[in-house]
Amino acid sequence: MFKRQTTGSVVCASCGSLVGVNDDTCYSCGRRNPGLWGYGRALREFGNDLGFIPFIVGTCSVLYVATLLLTLLMRQPIGMQSIFSLFGPSHGSLVVFGMSGTEPMFNYGRWWTVLSAGWLHGGLPHLFFNMMMVRQLGPPTAEIYGAARMVIVYIVGGVVGFIFSSIAGGIMPNLPIIGAGTFTIGASAPIFGLLGGLMYYGRRGGSSIVHSTVMGYVLSAVMFGILMPGIDNYAHLGGFVGGYLSGMWLDPLKRERMDHFFIAAALVLLSGVAILASILTVLPEVIAIVRAG
Repeated sequence: MFKRQTTGSVVCASCGSLVGVNDDTCYSCGRRNPGLWGYGRALREFGNDLGFIPFIVGTCSVLYVATLLLTLLMRQPIGMQSIFSLFGPSHGSLVVFGMSGTEPMFNYGRWWTVLSAGWLHGGLPHLFFNMMMVRQLGPPTAEIYGAARMVIVYIVGGVVGFIFSSIAGGIMPNLPIIGAGTFTIGASAPIFGLLGGLMYYGRRGGSSIVHSTVMGYVLSAVMFGILMPGIDNYAHLGGFVGGYLSGMWLDPLKRERMDHFFIAAALVLLSGVAILASILTVLPEVIAIVRAG
């Protein structure tokens, strides 16, 4: 699958023009290494998102199962309290893997959880609905921004969302409708980042169709957040703002550049490091709990 092409022509990853596989620069758009060092054709087999959307779905699913297994190992109950916590991991298990919020960030000093929380879910319905939204919003975002910039918008939106939620949870009252980010997880914050990025494109590119479609998603999500308990609306708002500002910075009407791929790869790597750091910092306590149980 990842066989490197060393001769012939390929399609530029940014503008779609035909270029030599070993060309340093695309003559049409000026992108450096347009053939992606000979791996461009193999990567395009994953689609416009270069496989990042299946990566999100797979990683979130694996982590959901891992948090459930840790819940059982620690002899803690499986969540059944609300619709989104059905078959959900325990609170302690989610903290181990990198739950964010006011308590973890400011009281426990686990500031890196703004990168890990977006990959965790509190129940099977929570995971299912978020992954369904990722599969709906990811492809159009990748089509407009390119795969690497879609990754940046997604992860930065999540980080800004969890920062916003954690700060709001510390200074704002715990209102029943708005909620507070004392503890927070879920891919909905980065999903709102995608909505923010698409909204910026709708305004920047003058696309009324994209703008109206995104507004429909946002209004539905706002109503859902008001009607359903346990929704972190602060994280949604912060995610939307983060995605919108990322869209402004990346400018979807300009070509995707090679440095965007390096930034995207760095953000994915940092997310993995954040999850690993969350586990390692509490590993002795977890081992003690499992042995005591």
